[in-house]
Amino acid sequence: ALRVAWLAVATLVLAGCATMTVNTITNLTPSRLPRKDNGQYMFSVAFDTRQRTILKESIQATVIIGERAYTMERTPLVPSRWETLVPVPEDQHLVNYRFRFQYDYKAMPDIRAMVVDSKDYQLQFDAPW
Repeated sequence: ALRVAWLAVATLVLAGCATMTVNTITNLTPSRLPRKDNGQYMFSVAFDTRQRTILKESIQATVIIGERAYTMERTPLVPSRWETLVPVPEDQHLVNYRFRFQYDYKAMPDIRAMVVDSKDYQLQFDAPW
């Protein structure tokens, strides 16, 4: 009975390790920003992965606001950081958004695609004084 109990515990521990998160999406966009005259706002995110089979050159990042997706660019100095400027109408005081990463990875015997979404975030705009 003790041997069966240890086998059950070992199976649960191994199963938990197999399902640990390999991708981390970190929102670098502030939750509040002052209004800008040009209506363009920088959205920034970091994407870190422990997945060794990922094809790094295939990674594509977008910020999704409502039904629109805005393509993000990798920053030159920090390859895990992505940014884009997004136009926000002057009458919009709050933006709900999320980040999406799409990439390919090596899987036996072929290459497969993966899509990973962040949780939902909000950006609030301060009224000009």
